[in-house]
Amino acid sequence: MGSSSFHLQCSENHGDFRKGPKSYLTSTMTDRFDCYYCRDNLHGKKYVKKDEKHVCTKCFDKLCANTCAECKRPIGADSKELHHKNRYWHEDCFRCAKCYKPLAAEPFSARDDGKIMCGKCGAREDGNRCQGCYKVVMPGSQSVDYKNKVWHEECFKCFECNQPIRTQSFLTKGDDFYCVPCHDKKFSKKCFCCKQAITSGGISYQDQPWHSECFVCNSCRKPLAGARFTSHENQVYCVDCFKTDVAKKCHGCKNPITGFGHGTNVVNYEGYSWHEYCFNCKKCSLSLANKRFVINGDHIYCPDCAKKL
Repeated sequence: MGSSSFHLQCSENHGDFRKGPKSYLTSTMTDRFDCYYCRDNLHGKKYVKKDEKHVCTKCFDKLCANTCAECKRPIGADSKELHHKNRYWHEDCFRCAKCYKPLAAEPFSARDDGKIMCGKCGAREDGNRCQGCYKVVMPGSQSVDYKNKVWHEECFKCFECNQPIRTQSFLTKGDDFYCVPCHDKKFSKKCFCCKQAITSGGISYQDQPWHSECFVCNSCRKPLAGARFTSHENQVYCVDCFKTDVAKKCHGCKNPITGFGHGTNVVNYEGYSWHEYCFNCKKCSLSLANKRFVINGDHIYCPDCAKKL
């Protein structure tokens, strides 16, 4: 879509941008001095000189005022009028059609569809303008094309470090571009262990992200991703290290109580622990889990067997 760019200044005289028709205040005179339209005497009143005719402000607003291209209302004698190519605006109505920025003292572009745009929005509409500096990208110059928009190569920058991305890989967030290191630093999840960004892969444990290589057994440092493990006091262990280094020993069978496999329930009493399946009467082998029992030395007995001791 074609457009033309301008940077115009307000002036007292007729021009691309000008104030509204100049009003005058007459002095008291004996000669009659009338409004061209209503014939009211203009002595001592404000009037407008329009096409060599003297017009009171009321008649000017009603019969002579130009219509604002934006709000469609008359531009009165006391209003500042701006015009470009036979179109007229109130000063407050002369705004960018896209971002509504006031343009009375700013560069603007008048497009073929009649829209007035600031330099920034006009550049975004034109595919041949750099989206960074809004200047024309000359044919044959080093440039970056992305989603039907173009940048000078030096203007296509990381939003975080402000360095040109050039031939590097980049990632987007909304309308902003990031080099990979800045994107990872700003947006990637941080490993719960080493606090560094997780750029690919990774695992989650207890709602926390980890690098796969950081999620290891606290004792032997064996990687635990995809392996069976357990935790103790906020540390993770492989099954073997938990058995040998951490797990309590059953007071009955003397083997570690891991919580894995058969008989995961545990019985605890006065600082001792048993597998549930080991908590049996020493004499009759009756299971005493959830039942009354008697301790004699290092052994437990049901009440009946304890009476026979």
